[in-house]
Amino acid sequence: MTCEIVSVHAREVFDSRGRPTVEAIVACRGGRPARAIAPAGASTGRAEARELRDGGERLGGWGVRKAVENVKQHIAPALIGHDAAHQADIDRMLIDLDGTPNKEHLGANAVLSVSLASAAAAAEATGCSTVEHLRQLWQVEHRGEGSPLLPLPMVNMISGGLHAGGQLEFQDFLIVPVGAAAYSQALEWIVTVYQQLGRVLRAAGHEAVLVGDEGGYGPKLSSNEQAIELILQAIEVAGLRPGEEMALALDVAATHFFHKDSYHLRDGRRTARQMIELLSDWVQRYPMISIEDPLAEDDWDGWHAISQQLGERVQLIGDDLFATNPERLRRGINTKTANAVLIKLNQIGTLTETMETMRIAVDAGYRPVISARSGETEDVTIADLAVATGAGQIKIGSVARSERLAKYNQLLRWEDESQGRWAFAGRAPVARWCGK
Repeated sequence: MTCEIVSVHAREVFDSRGRPTVEAIVACRGGRPARAIAPAGASTGRAEARELRDGGERLGGWGVRKAVENVKQHIAPALIGHDAAHQADIDRMLIDLDGTPNKEHLGANAVLSVSLASAAAAAEATGCSTVEHLRQLWQVEHRGEGSPLLPLPMVNMISGGLHAGGQLEFQDFLIVPVGAAAYSQALEWIVTVYQQLGRVLRAAGHEAVLVGDEGGYGPKLSSNEQAIELILQAIEVAGLRPGEEMALALDVAATHFFHKDSYHLRDGRRTARQMIELLSDWVQRYPMISIEDPLAEDDWDGWHAISQQLGERVQLIGDDLFATNPERLRRGINTKTANAVLIKLNQIGTLTETMETMRIAVDAGYRPVISARSGETEDVTIADLAVATGAGQIKIGSVARSERLAKYNQLLRWEDESQGRWAFAGRAPVARWCGK
């Protein structure tokens, strides 16, 4: 069945930080119009695809009217009449229309929103769910195997870095419900720990605790390590066993406090080797199973060293390091750097390129972790993508803001509607690092 595109439209909408972003609307013959919204990051890496912003005085320069007009004036005429079911062809046209390596001409926000809306429109026209359609794309174009899988969530509890006003240098302190038997149980445990953490923080004198961009608490603490201790306390108060039922994870986002040749923390500067020793000590003393961006995006020597030292003891996720970019990921694989990759749709800019990066990772034994951005919306595509590809892990943010809960709730729906046909990943994606 062909899914002929009959209309492509776009508008300026707003994300969770009140900043403009692009919503694309694509309709196929015989189907209802489908929408998709591009997210936006705060801690963006140098290698990411580039959003197009208007500049000037309006909305602080964050406007996206130029990107919206690019959809209407350039993308729409090129795509109308083509088959949305052929996602690779649609995305290739978008890439060629832009003509730049990082999509800065039309804007990654314009390109991505149309790419995702095209996939959603094809699902509408064929009468299947977005998960089913994405699953077909994953199987046909990327040799995907197995059944859809409900992912293990990695959830932000305390925020620092660019997500919470720099109260702490490290960006996210997270929990992973490795002992949960079902996705719904995992989410219930997470919410319980989050609630208990609020009480723990207040008892420790943090009465007015704000939340960061992704919903994690943003207290003023004395050190990064204090955040770990407080979260462990909350896990125990919640009646869960640290390490056995609930593990810890970090997003260091080290690029953002790396200057010249050292890492600048409040207790002084550290070399890459000293950062590695700090994190190695934490892995030894705490039930920590995953560390994201422990070193800067271009500190390849440091990354190789930490991979040699910790790669068998903990999941090492490249976010800024890889930027969901196939070429950077291949470099990491060839040099045995990291062992997992964060997957963010807007870092590369199209659905097809995202799936290509995931396939390269899976083929090399690297774990893909589907991720949201700090500037999110009600769009739930990443939840559908995680299930459809069987990625096994997802990182959405905390459980306090609706743009985050939209994705968590979508996963609850899939658990319920699949009636047991789709398994929960559980601890399997991180089993090699549990109980170390």
